[in-house]
Amino acid sequence: MKQFKKILVANRGEIAIRVMKTAKKMGIKTVAVFSTADRNALHVKYADEAVCIGEAASNQSYLRGDKIIEVCKELGVDAVHPGYGFLSENSSFAEECEKNNIIFIGPKSKAIEMMGSKLAAKDAVKEYGIPMVPGTEDAITDIAAAKKIAAEIGFPILIKASAGGGGKGMRVVEKEEDFISQMDRAISEATNAFGDGSVFIEKYVTKPRHIEIQVMADSHGNVLYVFERECSIQRRHQKVVEEAPSAILTPEKRKKMGEAAVKVAKACDYLGAGTVEFLLDADHNFYFLEMNTRLQVEHPVTEMISGLDLVELQIRVARGEALAIKQEDLKIQGHAMELRVYAEDPMNDFLPNVGFLSKYQLPEGEGIRVDNGIEEGMDVPIYYDPMLSKLITYGKTREESIELMIKAIDNYHVEGVTTTLPFGKFVMEHEAFRSGDFDTGFVKAYYDAEKLKSKLDTEAEIAALIALKQYLEDKKVLRLPIN
Repeated sequence: MKQFKKILVANRGEIAIRVMKTAKKMGIKTVAVFSTADRNALHVKYADEAVCIGEAASNQSYLRGDKIIEVCKELGVDAVHPGYGFLSENSSFAEECEKNNIIFIGPKSKAIEMMGSKLAAKDAVKEYGIPMVPGTEDAITDIAAAKKIAAEIGFPILIKASAGGGGKGMRVVEKEEDFISQMDRAISEATNAFGDGSVFIEKYVTKPRHIEIQVMADSHGNVLYVFERECSIQRRHQKVVEEAPSAILTPEKRKKMGEAAVKVAKACDYLGAGTVEFLLDADHNFYFLEMNTRLQVEHPVTEMISGLDLVELQIRVARGEALAIKQEDLKIQGHAMELRVYAEDPMNDFLPNVGFLSKYQLPEGEGIRVDNGIEEGMDVPIYYDPMLSKLITYGKTREESIELMIKAIDNYHVEGVTTTLPFGKFVMEHEAFRSGDFDTGFVKAYYDAEKLKSKLDTEAEIAALIALKQYLEDKKVLRLPIN
């Protein structure tokens, strides 16, 4: 077993700090890398050592694997934790680390490569009998052939970029007459975003729920599933609210999906923390979507209900340790919610709203966790994902967790940028969410920016009137004659 004395965190913001906290708890020194835009960032202050690796643009800094490896060599770094995003699913970077005797805290490059292509992933898991959404076996760019396949599958269908992610190169086609124009757009978008125009076509599952299973695998053949996360509240195909466990899975369905996720991990000889994503249809049939070969943004909700520190397990597994826990040891305790707090304007199609944080106060209290990456008096940079933090609440029941989230949102004070906090409160208060009867179409079906704006305006007016009334009462007290 290899000991780690020093870990470099190849990331920024809240996830860099999150990884460093666990490393420090384990007595491991940490190295931060940063761009010129992040010189005064919190992750830089938090680390034991910090090195500037380039200009603000991520392709000149956080995506420069060669520079990161240079820093590792110069500072005697044993291992690299990539967080999520940036180089976390870059098989070439993982391979370069391996070649330079630096341990990549994550799966081997072969598993990243295999699961990074949606088609290769489907090929890998096919022999395990895992259910998949009907669709094309191979990537396709021939529009005429694609149209024929689409007609056989039956509309509505989904066109997806083979190399895609984050909702790019994805098109839902309701009717056959729209197929050619949407296929053109999807290929063009995929080419621009990923340099690869190949797409595949699958049946569009109506009213789908997005359920993912956390897995953890060591190098001794042990693979665990750490239950599920419900990630159906999304905007632009990207998650905003996540929870664990799901409100609708029975213990039997959870076990089936968990065991299917373990098979997916075994299909690519997986190592470390990974997430297997499934679609659940209206009849609760599940279909394999893809595997994310890294720690997920929403990993805290799993930690809250399982009592595990997933980053610690990642580090231990990367050192060559066997997992000390067995599947039967894992039990779900309570319920956790997570809201991604983005510097985005929910009144304006969730467009980024970066700027100077003139006020930034975090909520505190039992059952409230904030994985934060920024502080008052800092600028939110325009160059990166605009996520400020993740707000997590934990309660004995789902209802308790929801109520605590509403309270935490009310006590989270931000001025200078617009955030997704009001949207999070809207979700928590909505009857469809509270009842558990919702799907990935929640935002489209229920969210109305104008209604939310008018509600916030009314609340602001009431708050102003209360403040004015209090001010006048205080003045009356001050004017009382002194005897």
